[in-house]
Amino acid sequence: MLSYVFWNNKGGTGKTSLAFQTICRYADKNPDKRILAIDVCPQANLSELLLGGLDNDGSRTLLERQGLTPRCSIGGYFQLRLPAPFTSPTFSIRDFFTRPVDYNRNIPENIDLLAGDPLLELQANAINTLANTQIPGTDTWIEIIDWLKDALDQVEGEYDVVFFDANPSFSIYTQIAISSANRLIIPVMADDSSRRAIQNAFSLVYGLKLPSDIYSKYAFATKLHSANRLLPKVHLVAKNRITQYMGSASAYAAVLRSIEQDVSNLIHSNPDIFTFHSVEKGIVDIRDFQTTGVVAFARGCPFYAQPSGKLTVGSQRVQVQESYKQNCINAVDSIVCKL
Repeated sequence: MLSYVFWNNKGGTGKTSLAFQTICRYADKNPDKRILAIDVCPQANLSELLLGGLDNDGSRTLLERQGLTPRCSIGGYFQLRLPAPFTSPTFSIRDFFTRPVDYNRNIPENIDLLAGDPLLELQANAINTLANTQIPGTDTWIEIIDWLKDALDQVEGEYDVVFFDANPSFSIYTQIAISSANRLIIPVMADDSSRRAIQNAFSLVYGLKLPSDIYSKYAFATKLHSANRLLPKVHLVAKNRITQYMGSASAYAAVLRSIEQDVSNLIHSNPDIFTFHSVEKGIVDIRDFQTTGVVAFARGCPFYAQPSGKLTVGSQRVQVQESYKQNCINAVDSIVCKL
């Protein structure tokens, strides 16, 4: 079962918007495949989009799902695990799933969702404490890290692809998501903070260029390797929000080249952490979605299903031009064709 995680430890890189559009487009182009979206983010923006967006009651629907018993979200599942964190209780992970198309007809029928939940922030301290508990004969950190793996084992064979949307942090719930994925998709922006962020991402996940050896034994990669677990491989770096009209704008070109050079250097020094062997194979340029993106996300609507022309968003009338919409579809397809 292939699994992809969208993640960068820097916020504002368009991670959730890319995840939403990619998941929907992949499902639309592969109607014979079953897709599971897992929103491992306390903001739960991916869940709100899949359930209808701002204009179609996505937030209200999500709150309703979180108000059920059991709570239909990742927070509800983690709540189940907290009382006995190192043993797997009797449960069905399917009880926590939502079928987005039941609430949002724009979403393909072959997508299921494990929704995000603000409870994750409240749960993080408890989960961290449990992961650092000393119990002879038990690797408590691995037992916690495997919570999502335990859940996915229940539905092995039912889904072809799993997509995780992880929040911009390296908190314990983010580590649970990253450890459960095969492949990593890293969105970056054309700014120097994105360059530093991608360098930090490789340090956090793969333990590369740590400032001191003292951190090595505590590193995420070290702890996974010691338990004979595999790390996800970097599958794509998405240079996001490149200007709509000029491609890679000259003002940002130097930063973008630096990011490409950093990735190229890592491909040569650590080829085992990538699924690709050249920058050209693993980096994609994503044009700015502009008004088309604002409308699509307000309506919880994938680009390919988005009508053109004058539309109402909130109380405002806006214009979606067909040519701009097609540019957005092409940008998303440049990711989907590499999955």
